[in-house]
Amino acid sequence: MKRALVCGISGQDGAYLAALLLDRGYEVVGTSRDAAANRFAGLQALGLRERVRLVSMRPGELHSVEQVIERARPDEIYNLAGQSSAALSFEQPLETFESVAAGTLNLLEALRRSGRAARLFSAGSSDCFGDTGAGVADEQTPFRPASPYAVAKAAAFWSVAGYREAHGLWACTGILFNHESPLRPERFVTKKIVAAACRIARGSRERLRLGTLAIVRDWGWAPDYVEAMWRLLQPQAPRDYVVATGKPCSLEDFVAHAFAALGLDWREHVDVEPALARPSDPQRVCGDPGRIARDLGWRAQCTMPELVDRLLAVESRACV
Repeated sequence: MKRALVCGISGQDGAYLAALLLDRGYEVVGTSRDAAANRFAGLQALGLRERVRLVSMRPGELHSVEQVIERARPDEIYNLAGQSSAALSFEQPLETFESVAAGTLNLLEALRRSGRAARLFSAGSSDCFGDTGAGVADEQTPFRPASPYAVAKAAAFWSVAGYREAHGLWACTGILFNHESPLRPERFVTKKIVAAACRIARGSRERLRLGTLAIVRDWGWAPDYVEAMWRLLQPQAPRDYVVATGKPCSLEDFVAHAFAALGLDWREHVDVEPALARPSDPQRVCGDPGRIARDLGWRAQCTMPELVDRLLAVESRACV
């Protein structure tokens, strides 16, 4: 039986990844900063809380990371830990950099010191590319990070590449474009939209306030993306990949479909307030998943509008 260490298992991706690994016969060890206090709502929602061994790990402290690796003795390590909101990173830039960039560096150094032959996946971000303009970003596209979160993710990416080259670690990064699920907290705009639309459809007189509708993103389905994470660790040699749908969608189209699916005209319920927009928000971000499709056979199975329909189906039941 293979053993996987999922760092940051309490998030959306951690819960879905745990489900995939357990289905494939893995023993799963998951970390959070304080495992005793964490509710692990995602694992609870998927009915997996009792099937995963949960331990505390402080990614910013090398000794803590080393202890967890020594005790878990993993075959595969998935680095999903760290502050994950680009918007929040403007308010907490230092905490974001420490949790993402320093946390990744500590994990790499701990793995190097351990001498273990474990394979490491690190979750990268499309935010590293900044605005992709009229084109799409692939593995050769230069990084132009425009937020503290994106800067931290770029630093983590190059740390993984550096340890792979300098120390021979089996380590890779999946540059993940936006991917959503019902496990998202409401600070993420997709969850905010779907939750508000469902409440309004049930009679709420609230207004949905958004900073902009003009941005374009490459939105996918989180369970599809954790399948890509697992596939990245299966080849003989490590390689970095863009993980995306390749199908851009504007936020306006996302909003319009969510409200229309509930029999509503979004224009009657949505206010655009530019003051709510985050600083230096990229206008258009889209990825080219060609390499991962060719090499690993991975393709996104769910895109907008099916993505919105799935989110609405779950949220509608929760609102009853």
